Amino acid sequence: MHLLVTGGCGFIASNFIKYWLNKYPKDKIINLDKLTYAGNLNNLKDIENNPNYEFVHGDICDKELVMELTRGIDLIVHFAAESHVDNSIEGPEEFIKTNVEGTLILLEAAVKNGGIRFHHVSTDEVFGELPLDDPNAKFNENTPYAPRSVYSASKAASDYLVRAYYNTHKLPITISNCSNNYGPNQHPEKLIPLAITRAIMNQEIPVYGEGTQVRDWIHVEDHCRGIELCITKGKIGETYLFGGNGEKQNIWIIKKILEYLNKPESLIVHVGDRKGHDLRYAIDFSKSKKDLGYNPSKSVDDWLKDTVQWYVDNPNWWKPLKGKADIQAERYLEKRI
Repeated sequence: MHLLVTGGCGFIASNFIKYWLNKYPKDKIINLDKLTYAGNLNNLKDIENNPNYEFVHGDICDKELVMELTRGIDLIVHFAAESHVDNSIEGPEEFIKTNVEGTLILLEAAVKNGGIRFHHVSTDEVFGELPLDDPNAKFNENTPYAPRSVYSASKAASDYLVRAYYNTHKLPITISNCSNNYGPNQHPEKLIPLAITRAIMNQEIPVYGEGTQVRDWIHVEDHCRGIELCITKGKIGETYLFGGNGEKQNIWIIKKILEYLNKPESLIVHVGDRKGHDLRYAIDFSKSKKDLGYNPSKSVDDWLKDTVQWYVDNPNWWKPLKGKADIQAERYLEKRI
């Protein structure tokens, strides 16, 4: 099989490419990536000489390039997206261009090149937020969309476009919505790698508000396996949700990281909360479990410990990226409470 993976130098997609080629070594993958700040060629350094892997530096908004690359492709796995909520508050235009227009261009190419199988990777943030005081409330495939940021609104729009191309053009699609990912090769501006790398360096760690926001943490390897199951077992036209059975408050995550690294909790600094910060996300993945056989392979405690160890063992990967993350962290720390 011949795959086009968009945004393949990003965190989740680079893990997916390595996961897929390890499991299906005869398949060929073209990785189309614009190499924005979150795209890192070093994520795929260990496979750059694999004859079944090809990197193309380009933009999913480039219609001619996308048309050319999709000729002869059997499967498009669409990850490419602007994804940092804070950045969507400050610069919304790029989120609309990449996440909405870019998805439309890929869908058009898929139709015009013979109806290419299309898997769209999305987020649970399209569903809005859940109350903190009702632990039984969870997102499922029937939850109405209620995005609360430009990022989640742009992803919701792209989800709707994918469904529209299924209904209008009979394009063979599946969609997956996942909870918050963590694991190797995640940019150190994100919560978990930010906390790990700053703790390693004995730097203060900013935490929004009291840190009581709840996320359903899924390790990237479990997410990659879920996407594989969508592609190989999923029903065309259907949506599947993937979580990690890892509902934890942000402050719990930070304290666990400090515990694993034997660092003091005095590194935690509470800062003013983000505009429109969602309180809680949680995934009911019973449909994916029943129809696809999906289940997280480890507990959040075990996966988090593995993740901390990966960053301890790979400073040469994250240290060159830390400057930008530190600038952002220092901006947060100016709002300490």
